[in-house]
Amino acid sequence: MPEAWLSELAPAKVNLYLHVTGRRTDLYHLLDSLAVFCPVGDRLRAMPAEALSLTVEGPFGAALADEPDNLVLRAARALGGTAGARIVLEKYLPVASGIGGGSADAAAALRLLCRLWDLSRDALPADASERAASAPDAPPPTTPSSTALAQIALTLGADVPVCLASRPARMGGVGEVLTPAPGLPAVGIVLVNPGAALATAAVFRARTAEFSAPAELPASWPHAAAMANDLAKLRNDLQPPAIALCPVIGTVLAALAATPGCLLARMSGSGATCFGLLPDASTAAAAARALARPGWWCWGGPLVAR
Repeated sequence: MPEAWLSELAPAKVNLYLHVTGRRTDLYHLLDSLAVFCPVGDRLRAMPAEALSLTVEGPFGAALADEPDNLVLRAARALGGTAGARIVLEKYLPVASGIGGGSADAAAALRLLCRLWDLSRDALPADASERAASAPDAPPPTTPSSTALAQIALTLGADVPVCLASRPARMGGVGEVLTPAPGLPAVGIVLVNPGAALATAAVFRARTAEFSAPAELPASWPHAAAMANDLAKLRNDLQPPAIALCPVIGTVLAALAATPGCLLARMSGSGATCFGLLPDASTAAAAARALARPGWWCWGGPLVAR
């Protein structure tokens, strides 16, 4: 890679549980979720250029070929700089899969371009947040964000703020209220996507259950089994409607649950990616190899605790 290139990982986000706790008058849903990250994801590269451009590559890049306004470009414009950049997005995660995807890419673009353009996170162009807020479908915040970059992140999507830091956090509000996660033990995780894309809005529309109460979580978990035992008492409120729309998710969950050593099997986000918690990273990697089949994307390794 030429020295002029800067690079940034956009790690996969996993919702270990997701409770839909209410809905605002503007129809945005309120959530309670524990988000964690895995050391697998898309990768962005950028170098100085006269104009702003984006090239999409990688095994899942073709799925974004016809997208008229990629979130990466929206993130770049939201920063408000006048400098250009040549950006390459290497797409390794399935599209519309409930593990960050476009949100993680947008967050990585913000981090990457702040470095490339030498922008301080707390000293962005004065009107950047205001211009980003005018973007269509931007959820308005319920509480003030701590930095201009966090405000910009929220205007790009509800998952972008948590992906900006890419560290375990409890998500509230529409995604912008972030508090520390419980202390996490060493644990393995396997991710499986059956090759099906699900639109988040469609899954929310299909949900008919009552709203859930926020979870009660300990300050920390001493080991993987204790963590899985507590999480098993919670749920992903979007899992039943997602299975109704995409029945193969049930097949994936059954395969994960039947994997030797699996402590918990659940869907992440709005699907269709599901995860299994395993005692350690090596067991998770072996499980991913065992679960592999044509059309399925599988990955196994450690859950990043910090």
